[in-house]
Amino acid sequence: MAHAYTPGLKVLESTSVEKERRLPLKGEVLVDKGADVVPEKIVARTHLPGNVQMVNVANLLNVDAQDVPEFMLIDTGKNISKGDLLAETKGLFGLFKSEVKCPVDGVLESVSNVTGQVVIREAPIPVEIDAYMNGNVSEVMDKEGVVISSNGVFIQGIFGMGGENRGDLRVLVDSREDELTEEMITIDMKGCVIVGGSYISLQAYKKAISMGIAAVVVGGFNYHDLEDILGYTLGVAITGSEDIGASLIITEGYGKIPMGARSFDILKKYDGNFTSVNGATQIRAGVIRPEIVIPFNDVDNLDSIAKNSEGGITEGSLVRVIRSPYFGQIGTVTSLPPELQKMESETMVRVAEVKINNQNFVIPRANLEMVETT
Repeated sequence: MAHAYTPGLKVLESTSVEKERRLPLKGEVLVDKGADVVPEKIVARTHLPGNVQMVNVANLLNVDAQDVPEFMLIDTGKNISKGDLLAETKGLFGLFKSEVKCPVDGVLESVSNVTGQVVIREAPIPVEIDAYMNGNVSEVMDKEGVVISSNGVFIQGIFGMGGENRGDLRVLVDSREDELTEEMITIDMKGCVIVGGSYISLQAYKKAISMGIAAVVVGGFNYHDLEDILGYTLGVAITGSEDIGASLIITEGYGKIPMGARSFDILKKYDGNFTSVNGATQIRAGVIRPEIVIPFNDVDNLDSIAKNSEGGITEGSLVRVIRSPYFGQIGTVTSLPPELQKMESETMVRVAEVKINNQNFVIPRANLEMVETT
């Protein structure tokens, strides 16, 4: 049977989900292997080095750089508080002294007799990593983090922003083609992950933010409205660190596009379940897709569901078209001709024959991504 490797879009109703929760630098792991965790559970902790403050003591005291150590009142490595005397000249007969006060709380890290600069390191910045989802600690990485595992629903989107969030799932529309409007969003949905159909407007999304909605999941969004939310034009899509309140996950693309039937049906089936989402997106080497995770209540039989292998499309595979003119359409591969075929652009490419809505189309394989459903 013919076989082709393509990018994969996962829409899985029942799978084994593993999430690595790793610290940015070595620290302390707070849970043991085998422990059951909830999303808010802090699983690892560390401290980032504090910010550095440079104080030009030589200039402030009007002395030579080589004489600065002589006038220092605090020893290297000692704690110092904001407003404390850092350095002071002897003055004339004990009068007319010049002094330098510490601008921040911190530790005196170094004194240079070459530049006359003093380095003060502010207090370390605490960093805590939570579990992100309900699950079980399946692996502990010494001083670095853990891997959380669970059985559950796993759905990937095309684009997202806003990073990690969580809450009860609320499907607000009856059809995958319905727009999520402002009137549908109410104050009782605070902290929830709300789901629409084909589209959400900028005004409706802003209302979701003001209402304290945890995340919004829809088929499409206006690309030009992203600048209004982010405050800058999005170039190469690398998102996830934005502090915008409600995470946004787009499952299909830019514009008004009905959500994929399978994605919508799964989300509607699990309406009311606790859900974890992550809007982080990276469209370059090491692709990161936004995701929706709905862990099942049982965490005991993690091996009962086989992990999905990174395969490719074959005859019968469900695929999604990722370029015009059939962008966003989902169909089934009927054949993978081995020979190259000429496209309208005069280029010779490998193609796939895909059945979409009971019609057969010849589409370049590079324009397809596999929709993993098992």
